[in-house]
Amino acid sequence: MHTSRDVALPQAHDWHRLPGLMMALGRDARLLAVNEPLAACTGWHRDAAADGEAWLDRLSAPSRRELLKALDHLDTTDRFRLELQFRRPGGGVGWLECDARWNRDTELCLCALHDVSARKRTELALREQTTQLRVLADNVPALIAYYEQQGFRCTFANRHYASALGWTPENILGRTAAEIVGERGWQQIRPYIERVVETRAQVSYERELTDAAGRPQWLEVDVLPNFDDEGELSGAFVRVTDITKHRLAERAVRESEERLAKFMQASAEGILFHRNGTVIDINEPICELTGYTRDEVIGRQTAEFLAPDHLPRAQQALATGAEAAWESVALGRSGERIPVELITRSIMRNGERLRLVIVRDIRERVAAQARIHHLAHHDALTGLPNRAAFGLQLEQLTASHRAGDAQIALLFIDLDHFKRINDSLGHLVGDLLLQTVTARITDNLRADDLVARFGGDEFMVLIPGVTDRSVVEQVAGKLLAVIEAPLEAAGRSISVSPSIGVSLFPEHGRTPAELIQHADAAMYMAKARGRANVQFFDPVVASAAYDALVVESQLAQALETGAFELHYQPQLRSGDGRLVGVEALIRWHHPERGLLLPDDFIPVAEERRLMLPIGQWVLREAMRCARRWHAQGLELPISVNLSSMQFQQRGFVDSLAELLRQEQVNGAWLELELTERMLMDDLDEVKATLAQLKALGMRISVDDFGTGYSSLGHLKELPIDKVKIDRSFVQDVPQNADAAAIVRAIVQLGLSLGMTVIAEGVETEAQERFLRELGCEELQGLRIAPPLSEADLQLWAAQHGRAPSGSVNRP
Repeated sequence: MHTSRDVALPQAHDWHRLPGLMMALGRDARLLAVNEPLAACTGWHRDAAADGEAWLDRLSAPSRRELLKALDHLDTTDRFRLELQFRRPGGGVGWLECDARWNRDTELCLCALHDVSARKRTELALREQTTQLRVLADNVPALIAYYEQQGFRCTFANRHYASALGWTPENILGRTAAEIVGERGWQQIRPYIERVVETRAQVSYERELTDAAGRPQWLEVDVLPNFDDEGELSGAFVRVTDITKHRLAERAVRESEERLAKFMQASAEGILFHRNGTVIDINEPICELTGYTRDEVIGRQTAEFLAPDHLPRAQQALATGAEAAWESVALGRSGERIPVELITRSIMRNGERLRLVIVRDIRERVAAQARIHHLAHHDALTGLPNRAAFGLQLEQLTASHRAGDAQIALLFIDLDHFKRINDSLGHLVGDLLLQTVTARITDNLRADDLVARFGGDEFMVLIPGVTDRSVVEQVAGKLLAVIEAPLEAAGRSISVSPSIGVSLFPEHGRTPAELIQHADAAMYMAKARGRANVQFFDPVVASAAYDALVVESQLAQALETGAFELHYQPQLRSGDGRLVGVEALIRWHHPERGLLLPDDFIPVAEERRLMLPIGQWVLREAMRCARRWHAQGLELPISVNLSSMQFQQRGFVDSLAELLRQEQVNGAWLELELTERMLMDDLDEVKATLAQLKALGMRISVDDFGTGYSSLGHLKELPIDKVKIDRSFVQDVPQNADAAAIVRAIVQLGLSLGMTVIAEGVETEAQERFLRELGCEELQGLRIAPPLSEADLQLWAAQHGRAPSGSVNRP
């Protein structure tokens, strides 16, 4: 038996003979030993090393938290007790009562356990039974309470009892009967209570009261004595039944033996008496339901009031005299069809056998069923058919398709960047937008076209009878135009564009699943080609577009999971070889492809507008690295590449200043690299932005110099500190005369304008010598060092003697 440290455990054969269930734990909750009885009970492996920490996954979450908490407090106590709930190997759960002792010398926690599963199941069953009894008591049509003999105080009351007397089931407890019903009421019922005590038998009585509205009310009260195990009277149950209806019914019967008017009018449902199909009496709800008066109905045949298509069932019930219930349709006075449920019974009245028909209005039920059916097949927000209903119709349509028929077009519509609207303006605006899009789509389709909401911001359009692809293109083009039209919402004008993918049956698939999958792939093609366009399914292009979108999704996830890392490439001063700075270069730890360089993912990030969050992460990470280095005495500026999207973003300088403030970094610790093309758009605006960046203390460098179209006049007006010779020129020197001439001109230009000149991509000794002889002040490339992790850079600098313990000489 192996443990994480040398702990004193019994010999293996002794350990497994220990009585009861035993295990040993480390301070970190690692399972170090399990004896055979515990292994048999729980399924935990006898070999502790085989389970380790995995056994914790078999505990319930609360048990796991309690155990870890107890182990964390072993500094203050050497013993704890708790219950552990675990999953049994064959299914189901069990409970173990754990008594643990901590040995400070061996740092071993020995646990004696006891299987209390049977007790816990009993407790849970009793708790469930108590809950069920409470639910039952609260829902029976009676008032129920229990009073203990001593002081006749209430110890239980159901909801009806408490509320009827003006209390709640909670605050009525502990009250005496006098407090609950009032002194006057107590004096009335006290004799009955005393009789129960004297006779030790059930007492029943009836109380006639007047309710708050002044109406008579009759209550039937039963007091049932309860005895303890020794036969002593311990209390009494009180059951109060409202028998007002019965008394009123009796009074009504006494007042009119000929008619059952009171009984009929007390019912909310229609009641009809007939003799061999001839109506002899009805109640008022029948009149309200049909619109007929009582006189207009009595004496006529029941068949006159039923829809002709439902007469056979009624005639069968009349002929057989069976007691039955069925749904039918009655006819109102104005001829409207009224869904009803008919319940027929035979009764004796004045010695004559009559047929009683209860007519139940089920219009709400039928409407609810129709609503449920609609909701099951339609989207609640837009009212469109949902995914299931659409799939069924698509399946039926493709199944009935015959060779030679026109094609069927399936359009998969996805709203571009809909999530941004939801996140920025709220779901109410998002819902309004979806409803508007629904109306615009349906208004621009033919009557036999089908549109459905597939989920979220996805819609499906099914166009049957397609004879020419151009027809589909026209429909899709029209949908593009109408969907992206602006909408006024939340006090502003908003719009959203759709990306539409199209697949054709049977050309692009012969099953609904294939058609939907290929329309979905075509939609991804539309998104990959800039969104807001229509694409027909193309298996080759769809695959590439899908791969790009997969990378987009993985990039977004990489930001959340911290899968990016910065590497730093040294920059040396050519004159004395001193380390003067580094360039921060991003790397991506891809979950499948390993460490990726920027060329593998930056183009996708720029196309999918992910460069803003990625660029923000690079800036923040570079600042944090610079802060760490300066805390160590290494005053080394870090160069960061800016994307045009970042540089042109509104409020970029303000966000950068806020980032410096948050990270407590001096702007002079950073150098920003911009390409020539980023400086060409608007000279005045670019000049103002660069001036703001310089005001933050940052240095400005022009990256890839020589590959753009900037003029000398343009450059000299901008506050630029450094120009970087592009690697495409450096790689051809000194052997290529044209490249050498360009490099020489750039060096002379930079020096004449008072700018530092650095060459990137220096890989050979000849390149380094040529650049040094030209007077190029700084060098960067594999000849110097490859991009290094933060730790490797510090080690490299120390090994090459280029990073003194104090600050590095700055240019």
